Amino acid sequence: MTYDLIIIGGGPAGSAAAIYAARKRLKTLFITSEWGGQSVVSEKIYNWIGTSSISGNELAKNFKEHVLANTGDSLEVKEGEKVNTILKTGKEFSIKTESGKEFLTKTILIASGSGHRKLTAKNADKLEHKGLTYCATCDGPLFTDMDVAVIGGGNAAFETAAQLLAYCKSVTLLNRSDTFRADEITVEEVLKNPKMSAIKNVEILEILGDKFVDGLVYKDKNTGEEKILKVAGIFVEIGQIPNTNFVKELIPLDKIGRIEIDAWSQKTKVPGIWAAGDCTNVLYHQNNIAAGDAVRALEDIYLAMHTK
Repeated sequence: MTYDLIIIGGGPAGSAAAIYAARKRLKTLFITSEWGGQSVVSEKIYNWIGTSSISGNELAKNFKEHVLANTGDSLEVKEGEKVNTILKTGKEFSIKTESGKEFLTKTILIASGSGHRKLTAKNADKLEHKGLTYCATCDGPLFTDMDVAVIGGGNAAFETAAQLLAYCKSVTLLNRSDTFRADEITVEEVLKNPKMSAIKNVEILEILGDKFVDGLVYKDKNTGEEKILKVAGIFVEIGQIPNTNFVKELIPLDKIGRIEIDAWSQKTKVPGIWAAGDCTNVLYHQNNIAAGDAVRALEDIYLAMHTK
C-alpha cells in the first residue's frame, strides 16, 4: 500500500500535522519513536497557548491522546518506531525504520525535532550520567540539598534552574555571553530566588571529579582568570542538534544540520517532502511555532495533492 502522506515525529509539529491530515482525509501514516519532543523534560511549560501551566509529560500525553482520537480509516499510527532511511523510488518514497519495516508514500512531512547539544569541556563525556546530565526532570531529585550548576542562558536553562531550586541547596547558572537568551520575565523570576546566582561571560574548561562530579573549572572571559566552582551536579542546557542524520544524503541541510525549507510553504528542496519544527532552519524554535509551521505544511501538502 502507498500512503498519501507519512509524518515523522511525535512532538508538537508532528502531532498537529497528524490531526490536520486526518481531518483532511489524507491516507496518512504517523511514525514516532516517542511522544512530546523536547518538551517532555520540562517540569512546567508556561507559554503553550490556551494553557497557563502544564508539565512536559502531561503535554506529551495530550499530544498522544489527541492524535489517537483521530485514528481510523485516514490516520494510522506506528509508535516506538524510528526512521532509519528515506529513499526516492520513482514518484514515491520508501521509508525504512530501524526495526526493518518499510513503508511507501507519495509525500512526507519531517517533524523529527532535535536533541541536546553536548558539552565539549574536558571530562564532560567521561562524567556524563555521573553527575553531569542533560535532563533535570530525570536526574534533578538525586541532588536534593546539594549545590548544583546549570550551563546555558536560554529558556531551557532557566526552566531547569527553576525546577532545581525547589529542592537543591543552591543553583549557579553559567552563561557564555554577557546577555541571557531567555525571556526577561523568566530571568527576573528565577534570579530573585535567594538560592540562585548567575555568572556571565564564562568558558567551561573542565569537569572535575574521579568517579563522580565534584566541580568544574571555568574561565572568566573578561579577565582570563580560571576559577573552580564546587558542585555535586551539572545540568547542561546549551542548545539542540537537529535530528536529521537519516536524511542527510537526500535533503539539503544548512551548516548545523537543519533542513532547509521555504518558509512560505515549508517545502524542502526535494519535491514531495516538507519539514516543520526544530529540525528546520527557521529563525525561532518554540512549541507554538512548530505546531503552526506543521499546519502550514499540511495546508500546502493538501493543496499540492489536489491541484495536480
